[in-house]
Amino acid sequence: MLDRKLLRNVDWALWATMLAISLFSVVVLRSAGAAEIPGDELYYAKRQLIWILAGNLFIIGTLFFDYRSLTKLTRLMYLGNLGLLVAVLAVGVTRGGAQRWIPIGGFPLQPSEFAKVIIIIVFAHYMEHQGQIKSLKDLIWAGLVVAIPMGLILIQPDLGTSLVFIVVFFGILYAAGTPLKFLAGMMAAGIAASPAVWFFGLKGYQRDRLLVFLNPESPAFRSKGGYQIIQSIIAIGSGGFLGQGWMRGTQNVNNFLPEQHTDFIFAVIGEEFGFIGATLVIGAFAFMLLRMVTIALNAKDAFGRNMTVGVIVLMLFQIVINVGMTAGVMPVTGLPLPFITYGGSSYLTFTAAMALVLNVGMRRHKILF
Repeated sequence: MLDRKLLRNVDWALWATMLAISLFSVVVLRSAGAAEIPGDELYYAKRQLIWILAGNLFIIGTLFFDYRSLTKLTRLMYLGNLGLLVAVLAVGVTRGGAQRWIPIGGFPLQPSEFAKVIIIIVFAHYMEHQGQIKSLKDLIWAGLVVAIPMGLILIQPDLGTSLVFIVVFFGILYAAGTPLKFLAGMMAAGIAASPAVWFFGLKGYQRDRLLVFLNPESPAFRSKGGYQIIQSIIAIGSGGFLGQGWMRGTQNVNNFLPEQHTDFIFAVIGEEFGFIGATLVIGAFAFMLLRMVTIALNAKDAFGRNMTVGVIVLMLFQIVINVGMTAGVMPVTGLPLPFITYGGSSYLTFTAAMALVLNVGMRRHKILF
């Protein structure tokens, strides 16, 4: 039985905002589905509702357990995560040139999505046990914790998710009190190594995807992702201030906008709901992030603080990248927009992350009166 004192500490405003964004995604996916699947226009919306129900039931279930209990499972979670990532490379389904999915019960699950939350939990506990980074040796060991699963994801290949691991790594290091000189040194080393990574670590098509946003209308890029960006910019621009109206966006309804239910769903929002709708969505995300910052500042222990900061940087990074790439100001990386992009793996990943934050917030006091 859950203590009523704990229920009073649940951040209901944060949860309600997440649920409102999730239900809004069903509205947007209904419109996107009408364009992509004429025979079953409710396909995406119906499936997204299933994931929303499953994700929020999961959150309810996790409220009964203290997040500290996860510290006993971190080794098992880490090894299980590595096992799934290896399984993807062995028996995974290939789509669009990437091997990232395992079909389970008719639903394609993407282990690299779940790996985001798992690495937040594992690394948050590692840094609680480790404490501040005091030497290069400490930094190397900490880096290996994140680098091993990140390397397996790079092989798939999934460059976007790999970048998420880097920002989570830095975010949790900062939350754990790592001296700024170490963080600055790592950033300087990364910048110094970037030319070698660019020429020898990335494949040609990956370099093209990172460069295409600079000039999508160039003949060299139009067939390599430039078309998507151009259509997305047209969609957002045509929305104007108030939007063209639900299910009336010409780029969406006429199916000129590729991947409108996944990577470029924000373009559908901009086209059909206009500047006002897009601003309200971004404002809702900002409200959530601010609530999570408050929870991180009031966490009762380092583990809870580290996890919450990990979730904050995860969400912030994906929001900025996804919105930026639809507007043509960020590279196209394939990162989903939290709680809105269609997909069970993505939605369950972010609801699991939200469950962690809510749990930390409701148990923020060491002693309850």
